[in-house]
Amino acid sequence: MKAKLLLLLAGIAASAQTGDGPAFNASGELTMPKYREWVYLSSGLGMTYGPAGNGDPENPRFDNVFVNPSSYRAFVETGRWPDKTMFVLEIRQSHGKGSINNGGRYQSNVVSVEAAVKDERRFPQRWAYFGFGRGEKATAAPATSSCNSCHSQNAAVENTFVQFYPTLLEVATEKKTLNPAYVAKSAGQ
Repeated sequence: MKAKLLLLLAGIAASAQTGDGPAFNASGELTMPKYREWVYLSSGLGMTYGPAGNGDPENPRFDNVFVNPSSYRAFVETGRWPDKTMFVLEIRQSHGKGSINNGGRYQSNVVSVEAAVKDERRFPQRWAYFGFGRGEKATAAPATSSCNSCHSQNAAVENTFVQFYPTLLEVATEKKTLNPAYVAKSAGQ
């Protein structure tokens, strides 16, 4: 237990030292990080959920997920996300034909960028969700937003969809940090 606490504290200290956690301006807006230098977790193609799930099956979008490096390292060690964890979801258009490609799909233009931030002092619910669109600043969705309720009800670890990041799902399973509700739903499927 003591070793895990030390590792978690090291992850928090690393985030503060490397400056790779979330940054807010004086107005409380989240500023867009240089997430393309972060740890890439996974991509989804055509994933939909909730009321916004009216995707275009002919032109599915790619979702690319990145997490700040210090939080990734802490998660690999502990199976938990330290304070100041930040995920970025980059949504891109897909194309089927272009250049020499005659089958399958490849990524093209950025459609939107979203973020999830764990900040225990700033947000009473611990996690907050942001929609940058194509801008450089974003405000948090209300604590009562569908993002908050969906993540809290369906996430594999804390409020994060680790179930869609295969290498991290293995870590969470090994470290026994999966949400009990997720485990129960998975067993019933």
